[in-house]
Amino acid sequence: MQFETLQKDMVTAMKERNKSRKDSISSLISAIKKVAIDEGQRDNITEELIDRVILKELKTVKEQLDTCPDDRVDLKAEYQARYDVIQEYAPKLMSEDEVKVFIQTNFAEAVATKNKGEIMKVVMKELKGKADGKVINQVVANFCE
Repeated sequence: MQFETLQKDMVTAMKERNKSRKDSISSLISAIKKVAIDEGQRDNITEELIDRVILKELKTVKEQLDTCPDDRVDLKAEYQARYDVIQEYAPKLMSEDEVKVFIQTNFAEAVATKNKGEIMKVVMKELKGKADGKVINQVVANFCE
């Protein structure tokens, strides 16, 4: 995902007068810029940073959607629309089976220790932003049984 793609899509949404889509993309761009500045990457925004911010924003909107009262139909619709737009830009995450194969292939020594903390430490460095943390945790827990 290129930062320029997000900017072009925001301009397109503005031209189409699609306020909801423009606002969603605009908030993504703002979040990415903020993290880039905080991490000193203002002039060199990497794909890894963009993916990480998009996943964080997606998680935030999902929590808003899940905790929104059922009688607030207007808010639920707004959150759902935002979630759908952000989902378009989210990187594809690895499935549980893919995570299991990846860990077995690349971290056989760590798995052999059956030390969950040690396994998580090395695995999370490699899979951060590529797989859901809950999925990774579940797979590692299965290895340690």
